[in-house]
This record gives sequence, C-alpha cells and structure tokens, in this order.
Amino acid sequence: MIRIQTEKAPAAIGPYSQAIVSNGMVYLSGQIAINPETGNVEATDIKGQTEQIIKNISAILDVSGSSFEKVVKTTCFLADMNDFAAFNEVYGKYFVSLPARSCVAAKTLPKNVLAEIEVIAESSYK
Repeated sequence: MIRIQTEKAPAAIGPYSQAIVSNGMVYLSGQIAINPETGNVEATDIKGQTEQIIKNISAILDVSGSSFEKVVKTTCFLADMNDFAAFNEVYGKYFVSLPARSCVAAKTLPKNVLAEIEVIAESSYK
C-alpha cells in the first residue's frame, strides 16, 4: 500500500490521505472544490466547483500513475440534485470512458461546497 500526496491538489483536511495505491488500483479520497494554491473554495456555482474538483482529481491521478481513461468507478455527492444537469455537463467532458458511477444528494458537504467526487482507477504506479 502506497500513500499518495501532491501539492497540486488540496491537502487532506482530516486524518486521511489524498489517495492510496494498492494492488494496481488507486483509491482517491473525495475531492471538493478547494484551489490548492490558495486553500480556498473560490467558485460559487456548480460548474465552476466541478471544474476545480476535476483539476484536483487530475493532479492526484497523474502522480498515482493513472488518468481519467483508467477510472473504473466514481461516487458523486451533490448538495442539491437540482444541480445534476449542470454537474453532468462538466463531468461528461472528462469522464469520457463512462466509468461506473453513483450520484447521491448529501445534506451538507465539507466547507459547504456544492459537490464532491471520489474515484477508483487502475494505476501503473511502481
């Protein structure tokens, strides 16, 4: 088991890792719309927050020996299901391999963000 850490994504805000690589798979902790350069949530709408989440995921996948094409499963959390269509518009630009997915509404997300995404992907990390 290998713990993944990169400064190109937000640091964990609790006792967990950004990601873990184990047995050829990488398991990303849920990512929210924190800009790693400022430590703040800057986007105020679902599309902007989803774009930042995607940037964070991309950075972690990269250092984990993975990519969006290798994602096999995502779990998505939305603060408001009325944002589902706008969220999907951004999500669909990046997860073009159509991984398995669950998407649920969550009453409250960390830092009161509008969305969170966790990812499981194949990894070539050595």
